[in-house]
Amino acid sequence: MKQEASFSVLTGNNIDAQQFKAGSIIFREGDEAHELFVIKSGQVRIQIGNRTLTELAADSIFGEMALIDNEPRSATAIAVTDVDLVAVSEKQFLFLVGQTPYFALKVMRVLAQRLRATNKTFG
Repeated sequence: MKQEASFSVLTGNNIDAQQFKAGSIIFREGDEAHELFVIKSGQVRIQIGNRTLTELAADSIFGEMALIDNEPRSATAIAVTDVDLVAVSEKQFLFLVGQTPYFALKVMRVLAQRLRATNKTFG
C-alpha cells in the first residue's frame, strides 16, 4: 500500500499532546466526535468489532471522517503502544483547510487510500 501523507507539521515540539497507555481505548465506534487525531509517537489500531482495519504509526491521522460528515465514530481506536496524540478540533481543521488548501488534499488522499483498501478487503 502507498505511504499515507505525513502530518508531522501538526505535531511540532510546542504542540500539546495527549498520552494514552498501550491497550487504552482512544475512542469507541458510535462515540460522538469533535476532533481528528495526529499520531505524534506510537501506534494506533483502528478496528470495527474484533476486525482490525489498519494500524497507524507516527505522523498519520485518524478520526478525520467525523469532522467531514459530523457522524459518530465509525470505528474504535486503540493504542497498540504508548502513544502521544495531537487533537485537531473542527475549528482548527477548518482554519488549516482555509490557510493551506494542500492540507485538505492530503486529508482527501488519506480518505481515498483507506476507501480503496477497504474495497479490496470487502470487495
